[in-house]
Amino acid sequence: MVDRETPVYVISVAAELAGMHAQTLRQYDRLGLVTPSRTRGGGRRYSSRDIDRLREVQNLSAEGVSLAGIQRIMDLELQVEGLRDRLAQLLAENEQLRETGQSRVFAADLTGEVVALRAGRRPRGRSTSTALALWRPQGWPRG
Repeated sequence: MVDRETPVYVISVAAELAGMHAQTLRQYDRLGLVTPSRTRGGGRRYSSRDIDRLREVQNLSAEGVSLAGIQRIMDLELQVEGLRDRLAQLLAENEQLRETGQSRVFAADLTGEVVALRAGRRPRGRSTSTALALWRPQGWPRG
């Protein structure tokens, strides 16, 4: 079974599925709005996810959003997706720690990255004088 990320559609098929002209897809590729995979020969191959992005670009454009605005919206959507993935990862780590009964606090290190620590510990780094946001999930045992 082919997943949504597998690039299988040539440009003419992708254009038809998205309801656009192939030249429009080439322009969107040049602008970085939708970047298809490339074959060894340089041909574009679009995935189902790319087709959905093309449709989204088309809808936003029809609503009067500029191409620069569309690019910003899509960049922010990718950022949100990445943050959701990171949240899911942290929640899974949190659940795993809870199941093992290990007590942890979470802190932001000097780069802003969230790290899990044993209670009473600080992140390793240059200066410990920087204020750190520490909290203990509600219901977790102390120590």
